[in-house]
Amino acid sequence: MPHDPYKALYLHMPFCVKRCGYCDFATSAVAREDLRIDEYVECMVLDIRKASKEGKLGDIETIYLGGGTPTHIGASRLSSLLYGLSVSCDLTKDGLEFTMEANPESLDERLVRDVWALGVNRLSIGVQSFDDEVLGVLGRAHDAQSAREAVEAAHDRFENVSVDLMCGIPGQSDESFAESVREAVRLGVTHVSVYPLSIEPHTPFDQLVLANLMEEPDDDAEAAQMELAAGLLADAGYSRYEVASYAKPGYECRHNIAYWTGVPYLGIGLSAATMTQNESRRMRVTDGEVTDDLDRAQMEAEDLMLGMRLARGVSDERLAEASKHLPDAVQEIESLAADGYLAHEGGRWRPTKQGWLCGNDLFGRLLDLA
Repeated sequence: MPHDPYKALYLHMPFCVKRCGYCDFATSAVAREDLRIDEYVECMVLDIRKASKEGKLGDIETIYLGGGTPTHIGASRLSSLLYGLSVSCDLTKDGLEFTMEANPESLDERLVRDVWALGVNRLSIGVQSFDDEVLGVLGRAHDAQSAREAVEAAHDRFENVSVDLMCGIPGQSDESFAESVREAVRLGVTHVSVYPLSIEPHTPFDQLVLANLMEEPDDDAEAAQMELAAGLLADAGYSRYEVASYAKPGYECRHNIAYWTGVPYLGIGLSAATMTQNESRRMRVTDGEVTDDLDRAQMEAEDLMLGMRLARGVSDERLAEASKHLPDAVQEIESLAADGYLAHEGGRWRPTKQGWLCGNDLFGRLLDLA
């Protein structure tokens, strides 16, 4: 049975100036002049052209160039990649969202102008903090001032600018975190993502925690800082449309929403996942290996779980459709509401603050329906 057309495209650039101590992504620290970057970009362009010839790019509505640090490879290579993409995919399509990740140490006005001219219309900048001491703990390659300058440079061409901030970092006070949130607002960004620090296995931070050289992040402190961000950003006119994402009206990240609403996506590059689906099956493939193979009931449970990441939640109609394949769905949703995780209003089941704070329980119970 044929699968639904791809609506989202993810491109992975696995190179950074240095690896941060908490990072477990498919990235490596490579000098900018390293010829491996040229080889990788050339292979990526060939893969893009192949996907185009196979008819996989004709329905794309969102593109996300992530990493790693795409800006680390420099303006010339980025221009080659984006030009190759432009002749394979219609970047002038009305309403197309094209996001590129950037880090402050490698973003300047020239690169901003180049990528804007080649079709990128949204920048996501990995700031993490505007506190130099906190950035030092994280091992970031930039300081607070270069982060401010990067956001200001982005505004030379881009209206749609997002920053990532991190909370729960060892030694990070509530006031330090709050000031980073306020600084993002002062700089006029349209979108803010707030992530709690997570200690991933086999990372340098994991080794420090195991050796008792670093405190493990405190869940309660992280939750308090997440709620601190929610209050500050709400007061500044940002809506919390997803558990970790805030946006000015009309600036929600449509690419990430595609992931959370079961939209088929194509991944190109090292460790970039591809998701295909039809009415009866959903499959994810990474580097040629099947990582998920879901039947219809599992698809419905996953969609309910992903729907609860979003502030809009799940409609009564969507729940009724899911319950055809998950007989206990309505009962479990009502049980989650009784536990304070969900609320029913306007014909939709929406996550509460408590539901998001206890997301592992909320999401796990929905997945267990299958």
